[in-house]
Amino acid sequence: MGIYQLSFRGFTVALLSATWLLAACTTDTPGGDVAGGIEMSGDIGDYNPEEGVDDPVHDPAVLKSEDEYVLFSTGIERDPSDPGGIFMRKSADNLGGPWESIGEIPVPEWIDPFEPNHLWAPMAIKQDERCFLYFSVSSFGSNRSAIGVASSSSPLDPASWEDHGILIESGAGTSFNAIDPHVFEYEGQLWLTFGSHFSGIHIIEMESPTQINSAMNPQLLQSRPGVPHNPVEAPSIIERNGYFYLFTSWDQCCSGLDSTYKIAVGRSDKPEGPYFDQEGEPLVQGGGTILLEEEGNQIGPGGQDVYSEDGTDYLIHHYYDADADGVIRFQIRELSWEDDWPTLE
Repeated sequence: MGIYQLSFRGFTVALLSATWLLAACTTDTPGGDVAGGIEMSGDIGDYNPEEGVDDPVHDPAVLKSEDEYVLFSTGIERDPSDPGGIFMRKSADNLGGPWESIGEIPVPEWIDPFEPNHLWAPMAIKQDERCFLYFSVSSFGSNRSAIGVASSSSPLDPASWEDHGILIESGAGTSFNAIDPHVFEYEGQLWLTFGSHFSGIHIIEMESPTQINSAMNPQLLQSRPGVPHNPVEAPSIIERNGYFYLFTSWDQCCSGLDSTYKIAVGRSDKPEGPYFDQEGEPLVQGGGTILLEEEGNQIGPGGQDVYSEDGTDYLIHHYYDADADGVIRFQIRELSWEDDWPTLE
């Protein structure tokens, strides 16, 4: 797939969103009293329709650009005629904030046939001084889906992102669902892991940041056979001490305070698996060690990213705030390790 520039729609919307969101009230949530939690401040997620505030933070993912942290998240939910683009915020100080909302990235026109209300579940990497952003295009409950990619050398500018089209797609004739991308590099090789429900989590090699290995079929990493709707999604993989750790979100997302989302983990000695949980159960047969579930006011944690810096690993996830009628917010926690397994204690 070649690199090319497509026209964008919704640019005016993006600028307007950034303007009023910068003026929106700031939310301060300590966050430090949860397991591994660091104190969070600034724009960490808010929703107040009476005041015109919709500051989304579903499926957060972090990238560091020079001295600033950039956080990407699922866009504002609108409708297929004006879908919400991937949303951005920044922190100049540290991972705890204060975070500042800076608006949404313009939406490419190729998404129209997928009829999304918004773009989902982003993540970003840095390659050769350029940042690459991966995102999901779909409608809820469908596997008529695609993973798109864009890039920028100035990631804090929403208008700077250059679209590179579809990385991989699914639909009639495919068993997998091409959403929830996570890209990681090991020994010079890029890998894409992705998936949600349907046949579970898959992985495939990439030939470049904008192209998968078309000669390779996606390989299954995790499934939950026997559980209705196979509720596993949002994969993230990191390498540590010779192991590859696969983090996924389980069960019911997107139901406010009724959400049962939780985060599970397994590991392998190869990127492509097989992966096993802490009890030795294969992840393709439903295995997985629960790392985090409901805690205090944080209901349904999931949609996670894992970010590493200066030898420390951080788990980033959204949750529904039981102290604020289910407003979606995000939390960052420091991961600890015990016997080569992650823990939040």
